[in-house]
Amino acid sequence: MSGEPTTDERMSDVDKIIWVIEANPQLRSTITGVMFFDQAPDRAALHTRVERTTRRVARLRQRVVSNPYSLAPPRWELDPAFNLNYHLRWAHLGGAGTHANVLSLAEPIAMQSFDKARPLWEITVIEGLALDAAAVVIKVHHTITDGVGGVQLMLELFDLERDPPVDPEMPPEPVGRVLGQTERFRDALVHELHRRHAFAKHAADGLADLARSPVDGARRGVDTALSALRMAQPITRPMSPLLEAKSLSVRFATISRPLTAFRTAARACDASVNDIFVAGLCRGLSIWHIEKGLRVSTLRMGMPISSRREGASPATGANQFLPTRFEVPLGIDDPRDHVLAVRALVRSQRDEPALALVEPLAGVISRLPRSVLTNLFAALLRGQDFLASNVPGVPVPVYFAGAEVTAMFAFGPLSGTALNVTLLSHCDNVHIGINHDPETMHDTDALAICLERGIDEVLALGTPAAKAKSKAKAKKPKPRR
Repeated sequence: MSGEPTTDERMSDVDKIIWVIEANPQLRSTITGVMFFDQAPDRAALHTRVERTTRRVARLRQRVVSNPYSLAPPRWELDPAFNLNYHLRWAHLGGAGTHANVLSLAEPIAMQSFDKARPLWEITVIEGLALDAAAVVIKVHHTITDGVGGVQLMLELFDLERDPPVDPEMPPEPVGRVLGQTERFRDALVHELHRRHAFAKHAADGLADLARSPVDGARRGVDTALSALRMAQPITRPMSPLLEAKSLSVRFATISRPLTAFRTAARACDASVNDIFVAGLCRGLSIWHIEKGLRVSTLRMGMPISSRREGASPATGANQFLPTRFEVPLGIDDPRDHVLAVRALVRSQRDEPALALVEPLAGVISRLPRSVLTNLFAALLRGQDFLASNVPGVPVPVYFAGAEVTAMFAFGPLSGTALNVTLLSHCDNVHIGINHDPETMHDTDALAICLERGIDEVLALGTPAAKAKSKAKAKKPKPRR
């Protein structure tokens, strides 16, 4: 990394929005990962591995530097007082050393806001689990990376064997310096000029396309405008009265199932693992509402669609996803019909014309005053009943300083909602992290049980009995009219 100012070290406009709207604490964007290991990692080897990773991924040594009077997004600059011992911590678990004990320790870590004068990540190694096992809590701000990028970032930390060859060469520390105020002003000006040039070119290309094919161009323009209205419509209340966020607290729960069960059920329905996941959540939330004495036929779900290019660095472009928000059905009796309905909805969302406008619109919206921007996104995000994310994980065994990862869970931020459920695959298993507002959803065990029931109803579609029933239904002659 060069010490010269460069526009490449600016946040993207999307990341600036994520950063600014945290003026409302309910919109904090903290991603928390909890990993379990078969034994305690070697302390010295772990310290060396994390040190090496911070030298290879410079973003882990950078802090955010912003100017409230500048229209340009904040800069990422190397922290001149970077101290690894602040970010890498050790804890010993009390009690029986169970899975639940680890989650209880991880919850207050996730709730604490970052020191914004430092790089925005923390690792807490937890020893003292039963059978001499261990766990690690990794906490990362959403402006550093998204879920897919987070998995890539973890691969920088992990090894593919328990005792890999030791590399005696430590990469050099990233080079950088603190800019003066004049340099910051000049860099911001250059960034804005580049941005306006890119915007003008984009507009010129659009006008050229319209001139070549005015009818098709007008049709695309109308479709895009209608799509944008659907996606950006401010809806300040969730569809369920039981899913309104009330606090700044979080509570964690987990579900694990074999990955083969998800894939088999998906093949049985000509669907994807994500379709199975979302349909299972919908059925679980339907069960939960019924047990609460309320029948709800539809909920509004937020779901990110990854736009990350294959091979992209975890700290390049940071967040590379497109946000979607749409209504999903709950009241469908047949699980297969439920999966097919979800499949159609998800596919239609991927084809929304307005998704192409996310980045250009972010460039305009991010220039709004902080208070206006925060209130706008508070209205948009609070109107969602729940968030769901599907993150492809690591398909092979991985190790951290001599300890094998036995399970990994991701807990996405609530971002103004009462519930976020994230699926993360690892080797032959699917691990689902449930993050919810305990003031809204008081009984964590009851919620997790209902979601398990809903997911298992959909996974049962992959069983021989369900496949036979589906074939018989397909062969049954339709009644004559």
